[in-house]
Amino acid sequence: MAVKPLAGVCASVVWALGLTNGQVWAEDQGRQELSRTAIHATAPMEMVVSQATYMPGDTLPRHFHHGLEAAYVIQGARVRIQGRGELELPTGQSVLNLRGIPHGGFEVVGEQALKLFTVHVVDKGQPLYATE
Repeated sequence: MAVKPLAGVCASVVWALGLTNGQVWAEDQGRQELSRTAIHATAPMEMVVSQATYMPGDTLPRHFHHGLEAAYVIQGARVRIQGRGELELPTGQSVLNLRGIPHGGFEVVGEQALKLFTVHVVDKGQPLYATE
């Protein structure tokens, strides 16, 4: 029986990367899992990947998402949250915001911009965010 060319290529890649005997390539490359959550979808979803920069004096209104948001702080900054005072959002911090849970509502203070990398998994056709 002849081996299909694609199957042979896949087998060669698996062997070359050492992906046998249950090894996970990502763990071998230093992956550190920061958070995990289940996704249950009965309707179509879409993923939105973005980067946002908030300059000193910029505000991010209190809002929520029609799905999940995972964020990573690329460049940390000091923020003032309404009714809670100031706090530092450090570089390297990860954040997970669940469906429908309000968050945000801060102003960037100090001299450094806040830079975020975000991934949203949200209901297809809905706006990315909604204010309270």
